[in-house]
Amino acid sequence: MTPLNSKSRAITQGDRRAPNRAMLRAVGFTDEDFDKPIVGIANGQSDITPCNAGLGKLADIASAEIRKSGGMPQMFGTITVSDGISMGTEGMKCSLVSREVIADSIETVCRGASMDAVICIGGCDKNMPGAMIAMARLNIPGIFVYGGTIKPGHLDGKDLTVVNVFEAVGQFGAGSIDQCKLTEVEKNACPGFGSCGGMFTANTMSSAFEAMGMSLPYSSTMANEDKDKEISTGKSAKALLNMIEKNILPRDIMTREAFENAIAVVMAVGGSTNAVLHLLAIAHSVGVPLTMDDFEIIRKKIPLFCDLKPSGKYVAIDLHHAGGIPQVMKMMLNAGLMHGDCMTVTGKTIAENLKDVPDQPRADQDVILPLDRPKAKEGHLVILKGNLCQEGAVAKVSGVKTRSFTGPARVFNSEEECLDAILANRIKAGDVVVIRFEGPRGGPGMREMLAPTAAIVGEGLGDKVALITDGRFSGGTYGIVIGHIAPEAQIGGTLAFLKDNDTISIDMDHNQLNVELTDEELAERKKGFVAPEIKYKSGVLAKYAKLVGTAAKGAVTD
Repeated sequence: MTPLNSKSRAITQGDRRAPNRAMLRAVGFTDEDFDKPIVGIANGQSDITPCNAGLGKLADIASAEIRKSGGMPQMFGTITVSDGISMGTEGMKCSLVSREVIADSIETVCRGASMDAVICIGGCDKNMPGAMIAMARLNIPGIFVYGGTIKPGHLDGKDLTVVNVFEAVGQFGAGSIDQCKLTEVEKNACPGFGSCGGMFTANTMSSAFEAMGMSLPYSSTMANEDKDKEISTGKSAKALLNMIEKNILPRDIMTREAFENAIAVVMAVGGSTNAVLHLLAIAHSVGVPLTMDDFEIIRKKIPLFCDLKPSGKYVAIDLHHAGGIPQVMKMMLNAGLMHGDCMTVTGKTIAENLKDVPDQPRADQDVILPLDRPKAKEGHLVILKGNLCQEGAVAKVSGVKTRSFTGPARVFNSEEECLDAILANRIKAGDVVVIRFEGPRGGPGMREMLAPTAAIVGEGLGDKVALITDGRFSGGTYGIVIGHIAPEAQIGGTLAFLKDNDTISIDMDHNQLNVELTDEELAERKKGFVAPEIKYKSGVLAKYAKLVGTAAKGAVTD
C-alpha cells in the first residue's frame, strides 16, 4: 500500500528531512513504518459530556485495526462543547463556534503532519459537522465514526431523555410537579455514555452522514455502550485502509446527490432543524451548491415515516433494532426517493450496500411505519420566507397541530430575558414570543433555545404559544417554533425592529412568516438603526462575530 503523501515524507539517509524521521522514531516509528500510509485519528474523547466520554475506547480500537491492516495510526485530540450542559447559559454561545474550531483543528493537524487519511471519531452535536467540514476541505481518504447514542433512562415505566428534564423544569415552574419529582427525572434521564437519545441533533447528523455514504451502514443508530459499536469501529478503520488503496476521496462521495440523500433521510426520520445549518456548511466546504430552498423542494417529496422523539414515541436505539437507517433507505430507494448510484466509504454504491436489506421492516415493530401510512405525507422541516425572514427561516412542524398562527409579539433581546418571563408566567396563550440578537453574529454564536421552548411545553402552552428567533433550536425542541431567521437582528434584519404587540403571522402551509406592518412603517423604524455593541472584544467569540456569515448559508467562517 503506497502512502498518498509519500513524497513529502520519503526521507533517505542523508536527506535534509532526516530530522523529521528522528522525531517520528521518538513516537514509535520503525524503518518499516515509513513506507506505510499515515492515518490520523481525530479523537473526540472528553469527560466533559457523556456524548464523548466513551470515545477513547473506540479510538484505541481504530488505532489497533489501522496498524493491523497496514497503516500507521497517529492519534490527536479534538475539543467538544456539550449543548445539553451549556444550554440556557452564556456557555451555549460557544457551541456552534466549536464546530469551526473542530473543523479548523482537524484540518490543521492533517495538513501539518501530511496525513494520508483521517478517521474522525465524534459524539456531541458539533463534532460531526466539524469533522465533515474538515474532511471536505482536506479531501484525503476519510471516514466518520459516530460514538453512538445513549440508552434511554426510565422512570415510572416511561423512557426518558435529557429533553424530559428541560420540560420538567417548566412543569415545576407551572406547579404541576414538585421538587422531588423534578429531581427524580433529573437523576434518571441520562443513564450512561452516548449522545442524546432521541432523533435530536447528534442522531440526526449521524443518520445524515450514513445516508450520505461517509460512515458505515447501521453505524449511526448504535448505542455507545453496546458491543456492535466497537465492532463497527474496527470495520470503519479497515474500510479506510481500503479507501486509501483505491484512492476514494470525500469529494467522490459528498456529491450533490449524496446531499439530497442526506436531506431525504433527515425528513423521513423527523430530524433536527440543525441539519439545515450543518448540511449547508458542509456543502459550502465541499463546493456543492446547496440552498435552503433545496430543503423545501425535497421536503415535499419525502414522507415522515419514523415515529421518533422529540415529537414521537421512540429513541434512536429503538430505530436501530427495527432495522436502522439502512431499512429506512431501502424503503426509500424502492420508492424512487433515493439516489442509489452514489459512492460510499465501503467502496460500493448505496444500492449495493442495501442489496440484502429487506424491502419492508419487521411486522412486530412500529418505529418505522409503512410508506403508505406515514406520520405525515411530507417532511417536517419547512422553509419560510416573508418580510421577517427575506433570506429564510426554518420551522419544525412534526407533532404540531397548529400550522398557522397569528398573535401579538412579546419581544425579548436575549434568551435569559425570555426564560425569566416564561417562568414568571408572563407569557399567555396566543402570544408570539420573539427572541432576537441571538443570531450567529449577534449572539455571538447562535445559541439553541431549548430552555425556553421546553419551559413553554412544560407550562402546558406548547400548542398555544409560538416562538420565533434568529437563534437555533435543539434537536429536542418541538412546538410552534421558528428559528434561523435571516437576516438576523444584529445586521439589521426586520426582527430588530419589532415591538411588543406587533401582529406576527405564521402560515406554514404557505411558507410565510410576516409582521403586519407596511413597507413604509418598517422603513421608518429602520432609520438610524445602530446594532447593539458586541460585548466580546477579544478571543474566540470576538473573532467569530467578525467572520461568521448568515445562517441562510450555514453560518460559515470562511
